[in-house]
Amino acid sequence: MSGHSKWNNIKRKKEGTDAKRAKIFTKIGREIALAVKNGGANPVSNTKLRDIIAKAKANNVPNDNINRMLAKAEGAGAEDYVAMNYEGYGPAGIAVIVETLTDNKNRTAADVRHAFDKYGRGMGANGCVSWQFKEQGVLIVDRAEGLNEGPVDEDELMMQAVDAGAEDFVAEDDVFDIYTAPDDFSAVLEALEGLGYSFISAEVAMVPQNTVHLDSEEDVQKMEKMIELLEDNDDVQNIWHNWEE
Repeated sequence: MSGHSKWNNIKRKKEGTDAKRAKIFTKIGREIALAVKNGGANPVSNTKLRDIIAKAKANNVPNDNINRMLAKAEGAGAEDYVAMNYEGYGPAGIAVIVETLTDNKNRTAADVRHAFDKYGRGMGANGCVSWQFKEQGVLIVDRAEGLNEGPVDEDELMMQAVDAGAEDFVAEDDVFDIYTAPDDFSAVLEALEGLGYSFISAEVAMVPQNTVHLDSEEDVQKMEKMIELLEDNDDVQNIWHNWEE
């Protein structure tokens, strides 16, 4: 599974401008708002909220910001968002899933369709590409700084992750990828945090089961522009694809 470009995507986001980081904070705020609406503001009883808070911390959202997001989500007049997913095809038939949270479904649908039409092969019906993905918890640990800001021993982390309930462990050049069942994500995260590990990224993701390489530079540029256009949209929460960057 190591070719699904997750690490490349994270580096691109984390090396972005302050404006891009602010967008990430906005998107996580929306996820918190919906999770609180559906399950309450206590992360102990609301596992979805607990997972989103873990994702927020992995994206360097300060605790004060997280607490403000929680207070805003609980307060009177909290914004009401609806989750909508869209599926379709990027250049050369790359499978793409776009997850959104919106207060205006017509606007969001039009914006997402525009991105598919401009740079890809268009949107499809629900289910047209999602069968190519598997929902999994994904924890990414930095080799050099992932254990109490020091280097990580591969064999030790692998054994500890498996003991905590992980499904799979992949060693890459700079990072370790740990995969879990969605329901086991929080338990594995908490177990490894308790052992002193920190995470570059921690979230429940749609992981492609096979990846596709783009041979044409024109298609690569189109895919990059498509992702950039979608990422710049405040309504778009996540973009999952099977492009092997």
